[in-house]
Amino acid sequence: MAIIYIDSNKYHVDSSQNVLQACLSLNIDIPYFCWHPALGSVGSCRLCTVRQYNNFHDHTGKIVMSCMLPVLNNTIISTIDVEVQKHQKGIIELLMTNHPHDCPICEEGGSCHLQDMTIMTKHNFRRYRFPKRTHRNQYLGSFISHQMNRCISCYRCVRYYKDYADGTDFGAYGISNNVYFGRFQDGSLESEYSGNLVEVCPTGVFTDKVYSKNYNRKWDLQYSPSICQHCSVGCNIMIGERYGKLNKIENRYHHDINRYFLCDLGRFGHSYVNLNNRYKQPFMNDDNGRKFLKKNNIIKLASNILKTSNRVIGIGSIRSSIENNFSLKKLVGEKNFSSGMSNIDHNCVKLIIDILKNSGIYIPTLQEIEAYDIILIIGEDITQTAAMVALSVRQASKRNSRINNVHYRNTPKWHSAAMLNISDSNKKCVYILHTHETKLDDISQFNYYGSIQEQEILALAISDKINNIKQNFNDFTVSLEKTVSIIVNALMSGKKPLIISGSHSGSLSLIQSSVNIAKGLQNIHKNVGLVLLTPSVNSIGVGLLSHMSIEVALNKCINKKVDTLIVLENNLYRNISPEIIDAVLEKVKNIIVFDHQRSKIINKSTLFFPLSNFSESSGTVINYEGRAQRFFSTFNPIIYDNSSFILEGWKWLYKIYFQTHNIQVSNSIHLDTVIQEYTKDIDIFKKIKDLAPNSDFRIYGQKIARFPHRASSRTAINTNKNIHEPKQKSDNDTMFSFSMEGNQNSEKYSKYIPFIWSPGWNSTQLWNKYELNKLNFNSGIRLFPLHNQDSKYFLNQTFNNFIINIKKKWCIIPYYLLFGSEEMSYQSPEINKKCNKIYALISIYHKKELNQKKRIEFFYSGKSFQYFIKFSEKLKNYHIGLPIGMPGLPRSLIGQRIKKIRGII
Repeated sequence: MAIIYIDSNKYHVDSSQNVLQACLSLNIDIPYFCWHPALGSVGSCRLCTVRQYNNFHDHTGKIVMSCMLPVLNNTIISTIDVEVQKHQKGIIELLMTNHPHDCPICEEGGSCHLQDMTIMTKHNFRRYRFPKRTHRNQYLGSFISHQMNRCISCYRCVRYYKDYADGTDFGAYGISNNVYFGRFQDGSLESEYSGNLVEVCPTGVFTDKVYSKNYNRKWDLQYSPSICQHCSVGCNIMIGERYGKLNKIENRYHHDINRYFLCDLGRFGHSYVNLNNRYKQPFMNDDNGRKFLKKNNIIKLASNILKTSNRVIGIGSIRSSIENNFSLKKLVGEKNFSSGMSNIDHNCVKLIIDILKNSGIYIPTLQEIEAYDIILIIGEDITQTAAMVALSVRQASKRNSRINNVHYRNTPKWHSAAMLNISDSNKKCVYILHTHETKLDDISQFNYYGSIQEQEILALAISDKINNIKQNFNDFTVSLEKTVSIIVNALMSGKKPLIISGSHSGSLSLIQSSVNIAKGLQNIHKNVGLVLLTPSVNSIGVGLLSHMSIEVALNKCINKKVDTLIVLENNLYRNISPEIIDAVLEKVKNIIVFDHQRSKIINKSTLFFPLSNFSESSGTVINYEGRAQRFFSTFNPIIYDNSSFILEGWKWLYKIYFQTHNIQVSNSIHLDTVIQEYTKDIDIFKKIKDLAPNSDFRIYGQKIARFPHRASSRTAINTNKNIHEPKQKSDNDTMFSFSMEGNQNSEKYSKYIPFIWSPGWNSTQLWNKYELNKLNFNSGIRLFPLHNQDSKYFLNQTFNNFIINIKKKWCIIPYYLLFGSEEMSYQSPEINKKCNKIYALISIYHKKELNQKKRIEFFYSGKSFQYFIKFSEKLKNYHIGLPIGMPGLPRSLIGQRIKKIRGII
């Protein structure tokens, strides 16, 4: 800590900060543009001026840039000096000379940092009367619009894209007052993190195209704090709604997870919730066709079916909340509830849960990943399966490229240019085992490319060497021994090694080896971390509830004469081949489906119940750390359509349960009741009851408002129906109100703030100020023990003599794409367009025998598959990579053998 004097007042501040950070942390406003807490300082915009004095007798001082001024003991500055304010106003005026002043049509209007700073510096009159410099805008893909004329040359975009996210297809071109920020030529931005340009940019140069299609001003959106529903990281987001549509997703700061950034999947992959083909009323399918029913009627029908069934099986979902899955488990019974995961994923997730519970190895957060000095990635393409983990690995690589430099310790970490200058790109810390090339190869020190079986052998050999276990490996080549030595020596040399693996390769052995490697390193007193990735947002949560995979459940349907099958938010065809699913469904008399998306199984259902999606419901999910996090509904769909019977899954299931068991309930079931029930019944979930305030929570008698108080047209939502203002629906399940009426600015409960706003700070740059104020942005509760050095946990593995190559037979392996591999995002129109050209990944070794053909065909289970070819220089011969999980490519294909493929035109 250091003592500094600001405008004659004494303050204690963090000595690792610069003066701009220190002032913002004290709620002292200083205008700025180029500084960003994640990007550091470069002093290019010249706006954050202050006057610095040598001592208390110095009345002249000098004007300096506060973002480049380190906090030193007894620093004396003034932020209200007249000349300082005049300088700031002049800088804004210069920056605005070429700005188009198009706020009324700019999508950043009302949420613009440039507007905030212009008002803060009191620049309110335009004197420039000459022609403005103009630029041609670029096409940057289907997610981001480009309006280069709004640029003020703060350099934030290129510093983020190139220096922080390691993007290679975006830069700064030109000199002096004619600098252009964009691509060398038109084209889609290639980085998985390009969407952050929208929030990093302090003006409207980069805007959200997906938001543009359902655009409303920021203050007219209704918000809620939520959790990204795609991968297992569980990034925190804010979702904004208007007219019953999810308009926009923004980053919501979480100190331990995503902090300032999101991947493009999390930011743009939400359009599936707005599809117009959605069913909003429950219905029954019979021989006479489809008949839509009232709510009470279909509940009675479902209840009668359950009462007359000999056995009922319920299939849950990894994309559904704990509350929904628990409610289904309660309805069908513990022995009849399936996790909804295929055997491959189910077994991997159950193993990961056992590791989280019992291994005693620390599971780091995203922020903590950046501090590890050696990182071994086993069998995971993390850029595609958990992109934000990959971004943290990139930061760890940068940190380790500098840490051995003699100048690093004495250089302020916020000094961006200095940090870049002292970097040594040759000192890399990432080691990768994978089947083919990955996007992290550019920062890796060593890569091993092999089949999944070969990776299992190598990982087992690494584990054995670290744990001093002797194994007799057949055909263990000299090159493989050298590879083992390289990786083991690297892990032994590090002070903080990190092992990353997961379920996406479908290999239990890789997960077992990963935890044994980590445990061996822990036993020799290394500060080791372990990250094990799972298929989806709530895989851990469902895995804790169920001991039955989909295959086991379907076998019961075939062999044990199951009368009724209940499917909750699960497209069974994504996991199991259509032939098997169709055969099973023919054996079951009644099929009851709950979902918010259309799928093939709905047409085969007896009863269908329309569910609310994640923007319309509240619930709990558990990420890869074992961190339980709550997401909250943004709006009630009944507000816009009184004929709609969309309900939360747990609400439908509890109503059916009460009807089936003849339980009379005087009041409606609430979310709090469900939470209380499963936290009481299941020990591991006990902490969840304290995860967030319940629906009785009030701040000075008020709930937390979902609307900002600036909302200008709340009544206009329903003016086409009635000019009188309708009464807002009450939210009986959460601590929020569907209104602007309520508490909107409580620092104590900052982690539940549904939108970002503060007097004078309308843009998302306010997160920079909030974080520095050290408000509570660490939502969630970790359910498993964090660390246990004394745990004797070790997984016994038996070595198998794997057959690596079977000539004339091809092995199917999975590859993953950020867009499309995840179930829900594929249904978003913008993402679906990007996924039309699915390819098969094949070794370049086979290029000649395929006669230069651009497509291949192969047969499996009597069905023809045809795909375009993408050749890999690293993939093993007789392996074919397919985007498993996309339509027509169920998870059950992993590891299957194909007799022959042929090239076609």
